[in-house]
Amino acid sequence: MRSVRARAALGATVVVALALIGAGLAVLLVLRANLTDQAGLQAEVVAREVAGQLALDVPYDRLEMREEEDHPVQVTDEDGRVVAVSKDLEAISGTGTEQVKPAPSPAAGNSDDDGSNGDGRDGDGRDDDGSDDGDDDHSTPGRGEVDSGEPDFSNGTATVDGDTADYRFASVRATTSAGVTLTVHAGAPLAAEQEAVGTVRGAMLIGLPVLLLVVAGVTWLVTRRALRPVEGIRREMAAITASEDLSRRVPEPGSRDEIARLARTTNETLTALEASVDRQRRFVADASHELRSPIASLRTQLEVGAAHPELLDVPGAVADTVRLQALAADLLLLARLDAGERPGRTTLDLGALVHEEVSQRTGDRIPVAVSVPDSGAFEVAGSRGQLARVIGNLLDNAERHAERAVAVSVRGERGGVVVAVTDDGAGVPPDERERIFERFVRLDDARTRDEGGAGLGLAIARDVAARHGGRLTVDGAPEGGARFELWLPGAG
Repeated sequence: MRSVRARAALGATVVVALALIGAGLAVLLVLRANLTDQAGLQAEVVAREVAGQLALDVPYDRLEMREEEDHPVQVTDEDGRVVAVSKDLEAISGTGTEQVKPAPSPAAGNSDDDGSNGDGRDGDGRDDDGSDDGDDDHSTPGRGEVDSGEPDFSNGTATVDGDTADYRFASVRATTSAGVTLTVHAGAPLAAEQEAVGTVRGAMLIGLPVLLLVVAGVTWLVTRRALRPVEGIRREMAAITASEDLSRRVPEPGSRDEIARLARTTNETLTALEASVDRQRRFVADASHELRSPIASLRTQLEVGAAHPELLDVPGAVADTVRLQALAADLLLLARLDAGERPGRTTLDLGALVHEEVSQRTGDRIPVAVSVPDSGAFEVAGSRGQLARVIGNLLDNAERHAERAVAVSVRGERGGVVVAVTDDGAGVPPDERERIFERFVRLDDARTRDEGGAGLGLAIARDVAARHGGRLTVDGAPEGGARFELWLPGAG
C-alpha cells in the first residue's frame, strides 16, 4: 500500500473500529449487568414475600406466589425436597433441584386434608371434641424469621404452562416458628434483558460498518485535500530536475501548517543550491581565467627561449611558475574545504605559531611588529598547517596594502584566542567588508595581477576559521588602515 491517503484511511479506520468495538462491548456488558441486576431484584422481592409468608406459618398450599406475573417459585426444605411450587410450573433448572412435584414433609406449615394442623386441634384452636384446652393461656402463635442477608443468585430456565424461558433466580431462606428452615427460589424473566441486549447488538452490527465506511471516506478526502499541495511540490521538483533550472520554485500554500513549512524549506534549499551552483560556476570560470594568465606567460617565455635562448627570462619564468604553484595550492585547499574535510584536533600555542610565521618572512618590504604576552598560554585545537596558512594570508594582505607599518598581536578573549593583524593602508570601505571574503574578489581591479594576487587568500582564511569553530572579521584600524581579527575557541 504505497499511497499515504490509503494508509491514513486504513489506519484511522482500524483505530476507530477498535475503539468502537471496545466501547460497544463495554456498553453491552454494562447493559446486560444492569438488566440482570434488575431481574435479580425482582426475583428477590418475590422470594422475600413468599419467605415472609412461610415465616408466618402460612400453609404451603395457601402461599401467594404471583403466578400471574410470570415469577416461578420453588420451595425446598433442609433436605432439598420440594415442598411447594408455583402454579403451572412444569420444569426448572438452576435452583439446585429440578423437581417440580411437591413432596411435603410433616413439618410445621403443612396442612392436612381435614383442616387440622397436625397437633390434635382444628383450625380454630379447639380440641377435636370442640372444647378449649384448659391450659391455654390465649397467647398468639409463634413467629419465624426471614434471612436478612444477601440472597444467592443464579441463572436458569423454567417451563411455565408450556413456555420455556431464561430466568434470574434469587434464593432466600426462611425459618418457621417450629424451627424448620426452608429455601425459597423465585425467578424473574430475563426476556427483557435479552431483547435489549439483542437490539443494541443488532444496531451496533449494522451501524459499525456504516460508521467505518464514513470514517474511511472522510479520512481519504481530508488526507487527499491536505496532501494536494505535496503533489504540487512533487511535480514542480520533478520539473526542476528534468529542466535543471534551479531558478524555479515550488508553490507555497497559504496555510501555516507543516506542508507550508515544507514548501518554504524546499524553496530555501533551492535558493541555497542555486547560489552554490552559481558560486561553483563562477569559481570554475575565475579559476580558469586566473590559471590562463600565468600559463600563457610561462608558455610565451619558453617559446621565446626555445627560439632565442639569449632572450629567455629565467627569473620571470620562475616567478610565473611559483605563482602558478601557489594558485594551484589555493584551489586544492578550497576544493578540500568545500568537500567537507575536517581539520585535525592537534593542540597548539597560537602565540608560538605567530612568532614562527613572522620569523620565516624574511623578504617582506615592511617589517612586522609582533605583540604576544609572555605570561599567556594561547592554546587552541586544530590543524597547524591550515592555521599557519590563515596567519600567512592575513600578513600577505597587510603587506600588500600597508604604507609603513604592519602589526600582529595575540590576546585571550571570551574563552578563546584573538589574533589581530593591522596595517596603515587605505583600509576597507564599510560596504565592502563582507565582499572581500568572497572568492576571486579584488577591490582594486586596476592593479596588476602580480601585485594583487588572485583574490583567494581572505576567502581561504575565513573558511578555515569557520571550520575551526572561529570567525574572521575586518574593521578599521586606529592607524587608519584595516584591522583583521581571527577568533578561535580555546583548547579547553
